[in-house]
Amino acid sequence: MIKEGTVVTLAYRLTNPAGEELDVATAAEPFAYLHGTGQIVTGLESALEGALVGTKKKVVVSPEDGYGEVEDHLRMNVKRSAFPPGQSLDVGMRFAAEVQPGEHVVFMITEVKGDDIFVDGNHPLAGETLHFDVEVLGIREPTAEELSHGHVHGPGGHHHD
Repeated sequence: MIKEGTVVTLAYRLTNPAGEELDVATAAEPFAYLHGTGQIVTGLESALEGALVGTKKKVVVSPEDGYGEVEDHLRMNVKRSAFPPGQSLDVGMRFAAEVQPGEHVVFMITEVKGDDIFVDGNHPLAGETLHFDVEVLGIREPTAEELSHGHVHGPGGHHHD
């Protein structure tokens, strides 16, 4: 049974309200995570609590239980002079910036107009209602190493090189 601290392996298909596929994990290439540690959106994690291997669910996750609402203050115009001299700045490029002491946000460049660089610090799926079609493929206890590292190792999880 899925509960806090278990390693869960999933196959899923994620779509937006229009039915466009946003992400997928298959039984051949599954996704694994440590349940209860915030590694997946809270709406999906809550819906999977107590599920068993073989469970298939359709889960709709609202923006507030997914990647949040769009925050306008995270969309801004930054002058080219704020970037390292000679830095190539292209649409789609990502970078991290400290917005408050100790708080880092990943921004994406959305537009470049001369010396004006338009950036967005919202998650690309912020404001989206998420539609998951999920199958629970496996549930197991984590290894001591996985617990100490706070993430899953091995197939579908994180690999250390």
